[in-house]
Amino acid sequence: MDSYLQELSMVTREKLQTILEQMKQEIGRLLDELEHNRCCILSDFSRVSEQFANIQKVASSYYFETYLAPYTCRYPALAIAAQRLSKKRHGALIVVEREEPIESWIQEGIPIRAQLSAPLLETIFYPGNPLHDGAVVVKEDFILSAANVLPLSQKTSGHKMKIGTRHRAALGLTEKTDAFVLVVSEETGRISFALDGKLYPLTHEGMQSQMGH
Repeated sequence: MDSYLQELSMVTREKLQTILEQMKQEIGRLLDELEHNRCCILSDFSRVSEQFANIQKVASSYYFETYLAPYTCRYPALAIAAQRLSKKRHGALIVVEREEPIESWIQEGIPIRAQLSAPLLETIFYPGNPLHDGAVVVKEDFILSAANVLPLSQKTSGHKMKIGTRHRAALGLTEKTDAFVLVVSEETGRISFALDGKLYPLTHEGMQSQMGH
C-alpha cells in the first residue's frame, strides 16, 4: 500500500482515539457487570456496537477520500453512485486508474470517454444494459470505457466477505497494479474496495459523508 497513504491525518487519528477511549470505558463497565453477575448488559453491548460502527464510518470516509482525491476530483460522484447502486442491489465494478497503466492487464471493452457522473454510472450498471456485466474504467475525471474484462484472482478463501466474480476481478487487477477498484455486490448490496490485492469494506455512513463534498 502506498506509504504516504498509510499515515492517518491528525484529525482522523484524534477521532479514532476518542472513540477507542470510549469503547475502552464501555468494555471496562461490561467486565465489571459480568464480574458482579449483573443482568441486562444488552444496552452496554449496544453502545459498544455503535462505537464500532463509528470507527468504520470514520475510517471508510478517510481512506475513500485519501486513496481517490489525488487521482480524480469527482470522487464524490463515485460515492453517490455506489450508494444508489447498493440500495437497488445493482452490482458494479469500477476501476480508478492511478499511477500505473492498466491497459496490458485488461480486455478492453466499449469506449465511453464521458465525464464521470453518478447518473451515468447508474445507467451503465442498470441490469439488462449490455455494458453492466463488466468493469468501468475511470481515469482522472472521465469514464474511459465500460464492459472491460479484468483478470481474476486465484484467491477464493481467507476473506471475511463473500468472494464473487466481481470481487475476484477487483482483487485480480489490484494484485498486478496500483488501481483502486470499487465493488458493489449484486447479492448483498455491500460496498467494498480492492487495493494491493486486498478487500476492504466501506460503510454506507462513511460513503454518505463523501456525498456532500
